[in-house]
Amino acid sequence: MAAKKKTAAKKVAKKAPAKRTVKKVAKKSAARKSVAKKRVAKKVAKKAPAKRTVKKVAKKSAAKKSVAKKSVAKKSTAKKAAVKKRVAKKAPAKRTVMKSAPIKVSAPAAVVAKPVVAAKPVAAPKQSASGRVMFLVVAGIVILAAIVWSKSSTNSDDAAPTPSMSQSAEPTASATPTETPAVAAVEAPSKFVALKSADGLKLRWVAPTAVDGLTGYNVEIRANGAGDWTTIATVPADQLSQNVTKSSDTGWTQFRVSSVYSDGQSAPATVFGIPGEFK
Repeated sequence: MAAKKKTAAKKVAKKAPAKRTVKKVAKKSAARKSVAKKRVAKKVAKKAPAKRTVKKVAKKSAAKKSVAKKSVAKKSTAKKAAVKKRVAKKAPAKRTVMKSAPIKVSAPAAVVAKPVVAAKPVAAPKQSASGRVMFLVVAGIVILAAIVWSKSSTNSDDAAPTPSMSQSAEPTASATPTETPAVAAVEAPSKFVALKSADGLKLRWVAPTAVDGLTGYNVEIRANGAGDWTTIATVPADQLSQNVTKSSDTGWTQFRVSSVYSDGQSAPATVFGIPGEFK
């Protein structure tokens, strides 16, 4: 019996490891499944970023397309603005041509006809009205200029005799300065002397006997007997003296008195010199 029990225990012991191996196998299979699941999850995780990158690329392409559309729109608006500016620049040129056309016309009738022909744009009646106003203003200026010119021509015709009057007046003006007759006799003053005074000298002389045409006397001095004579006084014919003051004791001074006549002639008296400077 003991032997049977031993064999049974051995069998049980042999069966127990078999169960353990089954458990180990189950654990290994579960581990493998978990590993497989992890790998699948990793693959899914790897695929998810790819999808995200596709979405990002799509967004970037859409943004680029919108930017391109905006740039195209800006360019088109810029081109339209440039075209509008060109049209606006050309339009004033046409208007100025229409306005300047009436001024160049010389005949009034032709001027009236030209604005009507040039006013083709019906949509701008104001321009035609302004052209007419300009024409009327120009016509008024021309008429005023013609009136002024006619008046000036009549005035010039009326005033034509005036040059003859001025010409006739010129000889009278030239004849007014009558020439004075020459003086027959010219004579110098006599007894020309110098008398000492408190501040200098008193020059005295005697009138000449030839008094016809005598206008006065010139009193002159010259320093140290050299250089030009300096007139210190011009006195009338009835004055026969002249006071001079002494300014310095250095050097000496010459004195001269001359009779002056109406025809410009003069006759000097005898010259003398005195020590010192006088004025």
